Amino acid sequence: MTLDATWARDWIDRTADVVEAERHGLSELDRQIGDGDHGENLARGFSAVRDRLGELPPAASPGAALRLVATTLISTVGGASGPLLGTAYLKGSAAIGESAELDSEAIVAFLTAARDGVVLRGRAEVGDKTMVDAWTPAVDAAAAAAADGASPARVLRAAADAAATGAASTEPLVARKGRASYLGDRAIGHRDPGAQSSSLIIAAAADAADGSSKEN
Repeated sequence: MTLDATWARDWIDRTADVVEAERHGLSELDRQIGDGDHGENLARGFSAVRDRLGELPPAASPGAALRLVATTLISTVGGASGPLLGTAYLKGSAAIGESAELDSEAIVAFLTAARDGVVLRGRAEVGDKTMVDAWTPAVDAAAAAAADGASPARVLRAAADAAATGAASTEPLVARKGRASYLGDRAIGHRDPGAQSSSLIIAAAADAADGSSKEN
C-alpha cells in the first residue's frame, strides 16, 4: 500500500478540522506559558490552506499539496508557529519530491525532514519544551515501524502515538526556548502548545492514512 495526493488533501482537511475544533484549547495552553494566540493562529492558517487547495491541479503530487501548506502557513500565521511549521512542511515536501505515491520509507523521510526543519529554524532539541518534543519521538517511532515492514498507515499511526506521548512529556519540563523560557519553574506543569498542536497534526495524517487504507 502507498499513499497518494488524495491522502495529502485529506490530511490537510482533517488538520484544518481538528485545529479549528481544538483552537480554544490550544490557545488556553498558550495563555498559560505564552502569548495565548496559538490556536487562533493555526486555525486561521489552516483555513487559508484549505481555501487554497482548489489552486492545485488535479494531478498535483502529495509533495505539491504539502508545499502549498508550507507557503500558506509562512505567509498567514504569526508568531513562531507559522515559520516553524511552515519550514517543517517545506523541508518535508522537498524530501518526498514529486513522487505520485509514498511508501513507508517516504513517510519516514517526510517526517524526518520536517522535524529537522523545525530543529533548524527553532534551534531546539528534545527536552526544551517545544514542538520538537513531539516531532522527534514521532520520527523515531516511524523509522522503527518502517524497519519492521509496517505499511505507511501503520508507520503514521506509530508516529502519532509517539507524538501524543511526547506532547504529554512536556508538562513537567522547564522551557528553554521561546517566551515560555522566561517563566522558569512556573512553566512546569503546563503542556507546550506547539507540541500539542504538532501531535494533532501528525494524528490527522494517520487518520487520513487509515481512511485511504479502507478505500483500498
